[in-house]
Amino acid sequence: MSKKQLYTLEYPVRCSPSILYEFLISPAALQEWFADKVDERDGVYSFSWNGAEEKAVLLEKEQDKFIRFRWSYMSKDEYFEFAIDRSEVTNQTILIIKDFAEKKEIKDQSRLWEYQVKDLFHRLGS
Repeated sequence: MSKKQLYTLEYPVRCSPSILYEFLISPAALQEWFADKVDERDGVYSFSWNGAEEKAVLLEKEQDKFIRFRWSYMSKDEYFEFAIDRSEVTNQTILIIKDFAEKKEIKDQSRLWEYQVKDLFHRLGS
């Protein structure tokens, strides 16, 4: 089995860090752009797409800064993360996504994230 690699994607967003953070942590907001259905209980998020369900544990979070999850099927050292930064030059909010994938799958995974983020931006009016 190939070792998965961490990769990072960055997207400038036209909204405040606090609004973006809510879209990244709230089950109702995640359901608007990330999955068909999202539930959360005791730090475990259930995401459903076309009837298939995946669970992710909320590992760590910091208000308006980042949220880190681990899919139930991932190894202990793998995660996916939404981080929020500000450009010092333009003062623009930046969404940073970190995820793990096998090297040959990074391009496809990145396209999937881009599709999801496009939907997020539509919901944000960005």
